[in-house]
Amino acid sequence: MAAERKLFLGPRLRRLRRELGLNQSAMAGELGVSPSYLNHLERNQRPVTAQVLLRMARAYDVDLKAFTAEGEGTGADHLAEIFADPMFSDIAVPRYELLELADNAPAVADAVSRLYAALVERRNAPAVEGEPAGVTPETWVRDYIQAQRNHFPYIEEAAETLAGAIGERLFVFAELRRRLKEAFGVETRVVPPETLEGTSQHYDYHRKRLMLSELLRPESRTFAVAYQLALFEFRPLFTRMLESAAPPDAPGRRLLHMSLANYAAGAIMMPYAAFLTAAERHRYDIDRLCAEFGASAEQVSHRLTTLSRSGARGIPFFMLRVDAAGNVSKRFAGESFPFSRFGGTCPRWNLHAAFQTPGRVATQIVETPDGQRFFTISRTVDRAIRLDPRESGQLAIGLGCDVRHAARLVYSDGLDLSEPYVTPIGPACTICPRLRCPQRAAAPAGRTLTVNEMQKTISPYPFLG
Repeated sequence: MAAERKLFLGPRLRRLRRELGLNQSAMAGELGVSPSYLNHLERNQRPVTAQVLLRMARAYDVDLKAFTAEGEGTGADHLAEIFADPMFSDIAVPRYELLELADNAPAVADAVSRLYAALVERRNAPAVEGEPAGVTPETWVRDYIQAQRNHFPYIEEAAETLAGAIGERLFVFAELRRRLKEAFGVETRVVPPETLEGTSQHYDYHRKRLMLSELLRPESRTFAVAYQLALFEFRPLFTRMLESAAPPDAPGRRLLHMSLANYAAGAIMMPYAAFLTAAERHRYDIDRLCAEFGASAEQVSHRLTTLSRSGARGIPFFMLRVDAAGNVSKRFAGESFPFSRFGGTCPRWNLHAAFQTPGRVATQIVETPDGQRFFTISRTVDRAIRLDPRESGQLAIGLGCDVRHAARLVYSDGLDLSEPYVTPIGPACTICPRLRCPQRAAAPAGRTLTVNEMQKTISPYPFLG
């Protein structure tokens, strides 16, 4: 049996201590170790033992799986994706160096990732003379939200308080509308889409009027009113959070502000404690949760990725949303996220096949190259609004969690989880190590191709393992 890998988690331990506002002596005392020993741990001169990890879990309610995973920063897999770029084709960076960089210099790894993201965006953007390259607002905001593991405790607390004051969920739209009027003097109107000129909602500051498109479905109207109410109710909280996050530019600040308000709207419609209780009771049945909270399948799916409250965690899900062309428009994860940061998803994941069976839920157990297994759920959803009835209004969403949680999901009923059928998947083709994949769309970077003109292989790009 191979020896277990020693856990050198110094940078993460140091980051946790700083987030808790502790000096080394204080944390050492709470963990029952000497300050010098903690110093050795933080400098990766000693591995973190199981005993220390257990003490951390008790003292700080740390999720050990998330803490010891390659987690919130730029891990070795993400670095491998970056260094698979053709411009590095003459530099064979071994995986152990990527592991050392991710573990020992996480800030440097994050900087490399940010620089590469800026490069990719510059490649894809039309050239503008004199304009400096940089990370786009959406990339910065996406990375910031994921660094928080898509969970914002202060918003959750404020949203639960507000939801408690609103009361009955059966009439939540009417109650939100009433509060918006009584507390802030804002009138809500549903108007023809032509009035809004291509937008789904608009707040008229001068007339204090919130206008919603007639094309919005009831759950989207509720979300729209909750969003606008959150902008008013939580303004001081949002201001503090924006100042703390310090986005690099004005567009990033506005986009983060909108993202926080969207998060708050979902938390108002689906208050944390009530939603988690219902999710556990219904075994994470999305349709049951939609019916109970008056939300859409996409809103519920997104909410499921946020259940990371200390002491009251739900199943840690990840979620993607794609269109029929495979473009990823949403990526959220409550724990690990096994897919490419800069590319799309593996075509062997049945997320893409959901468009062939609209309205049906498809399940699949997938396995990543490092042996992690995930139970996934894929289904189509409708866009919140569709201006042209001739265009497709469907998107596909995929939810996934570690397979060890699968038995808690209603979608696993009838499946043999002890010996399941498992589909091997991978990250972007350029870094996927799988040898015999019929779906491979690109040659793997840094590998020697073994093309033989006298034979044809299953994969169009055979290579040495």
